[in-house]
Amino acid sequence: MATESFEISVLTAEYVSGKSPEEIIEEVYSRIETVNDPGIFLHLRDKVEVVAEAANLGEYDPERPLWGIPFVIKDNIDLGGAPTTAACPDFTYIAEKDAFVVAQLRAAGALLIGKTNLDQFATGLVGVRSPYPIPKNAVDPDIVPGGSSSGSGVAVGHGIVSFSLGTDTAGSGRVPAALNNIVGLKPSLGALSASGVVPACRTLDTISIFALTVPDAFKVFRAAAKFDKADAYSRRFDFLPLTASQPGLIVAVPDANSLEFFGDDIQAASFAASLDEMRNLGCTVTEIDFTPFFEVAKMLYEGAWVAERMSVIDGLMKETPEAVHPVTRKVVGMADGLTAVDAFRGIYRLAELTRAAEPALAAVDLLCVPTIPTFYTVRDLDADPIGPNSRFGTYTNFVNLMDMCGIAVPTRPRSDGRPGSVTLLAKSGEDALIAGLAAQLHMVCNPEMGATRMHAANHDLPNQYEPTDGEMEIAVVGAHMSGLPLNHELTNRGARLLNATTTSPDYRLYALPGGPPARPGLICDNENGAKIDIEIWAMPKSEIGQFMSGIPAPLSIGTLKAADGHLVKGFLVEHMAIAASEDVTDYGGWRAYLESVA
Repeated sequence: MATESFEISVLTAEYVSGKSPEEIIEEVYSRIETVNDPGIFLHLRDKVEVVAEAANLGEYDPERPLWGIPFVIKDNIDLGGAPTTAACPDFTYIAEKDAFVVAQLRAAGALLIGKTNLDQFATGLVGVRSPYPIPKNAVDPDIVPGGSSSGSGVAVGHGIVSFSLGTDTAGSGRVPAALNNIVGLKPSLGALSASGVVPACRTLDTISIFALTVPDAFKVFRAAAKFDKADAYSRRFDFLPLTASQPGLIVAVPDANSLEFFGDDIQAASFAASLDEMRNLGCTVTEIDFTPFFEVAKMLYEGAWVAERMSVIDGLMKETPEAVHPVTRKVVGMADGLTAVDAFRGIYRLAELTRAAEPALAAVDLLCVPTIPTFYTVRDLDADPIGPNSRFGTYTNFVNLMDMCGIAVPTRPRSDGRPGSVTLLAKSGEDALIAGLAAQLHMVCNPEMGATRMHAANHDLPNQYEPTDGEMEIAVVGAHMSGLPLNHELTNRGARLLNATTTSPDYRLYALPGGPPARPGLICDNENGAKIDIEIWAMPKSEIGQFMSGIPAPLSIGTLKAADGHLVKGFLVEHMAIAASEDVTDYGGWRAYLESVA
């Protein structure tokens, strides 16, 4: 019986039940024939070879998180023994070995099917700048497939494979996701090694991941995110598992003067509806001036970073310029008019604009933007090869320049049936934060996955984190709770919310005199106690000493018992302080008490 959905959780369940990966590979190649799009693949591995590789996996191994999972890669990423073209025949070379990330995924059990088409040298967001046949958009062949990771986005959109690798410099891992109704995860710069990847802008590039669901994309990401000492731009991160987002996230969006949909009122309505969905998830949505971000976005193709693209293909441009796609040649050729002075001026200007955006970013947890401002057809690009591409980058071009992570996630379909999509953005290293909210948003919107006509299986995200070895649990009961006046003393030290729960029924709560801010005191009372609302946070152990040094008497950090019985360090009050305090135990928690006095 054929497997309908290639979600990783679905395939894994079938493998546990006895299905063989050889059967899945047969289904993959059957789907390739059914889709019948010659523009998707630039190199397709022989089925016999992949089936043999699947057979060599042996018995199902739960220690290999991607065991038997089929995937494809963009053809600017190396597969050992296969050609890498970057969609330029004259550039072609045979890779000596797998790119670092490809090697990590295959070691995790994933099965590589082939290499996919792209905008030549990863220069473009439309997916039609290739000398090969153009991939057809999985959802609507009249719409451009999106680029530069066109074939990778289309392959996942059709459900041919579970996931794919693209690359992202200006939005190439997000725009195809929006156009093909799938998830596009753009990691923090340096999280995924670029060893074995043909660069576009070496300082800004990252491998990206397309998948049918957020949990699938994040599972692949965690398997691939290993430090690579051979890559000078690789960075060390300690990414948390995917979990439901903490309550009360503050999400910034472009204000009314900043939002631009180029006359597409349906897209504007779709974005507004997506923001309502996030409010329903408990987020606070606030508007900010996006001018600094848009000014940064302009720099990507109007300044020094065009010269960085030229550094990759300057030999071709000088010796055989006709080998380069005409539009790519025009875009990259702008570097001829730039100087080293221009480069430094661009670097200085980027620093200034990034500094200008810092106050707005510091006041929020993440950003939410439309992934694309509107849709364009293949015919539109025939008429204007440059304009639509530039407009696709409205909400994407600034992200890597400002060292942010991002994830494009499908939302409810637009009123005209075209896919809805938003992108969540945050500072470097916050990949798990935005993925957690993206997963919840995807689940509540529940759109079809790509063009598969199927909806995602139910992915229940855990809502309680576990602390890492480098963290310590701290239970807070009052002004340090989410959204209250002293919560910043936790978040500014890198603490993260693990769980909102209660104590065991052995405590009493008092409102202490003094303030502002008003503070409670928690005390153990085994005979007359009650359950009291608490939040359990994980704080880096390196920050604990400084945090505790700021706790004023009569408060202290002691050991208390949570509702599930486990012991945790948390706020208590000295017994002598309750004589002058108001007993507020009957409210069940500090928030309820504050609401009563308000």
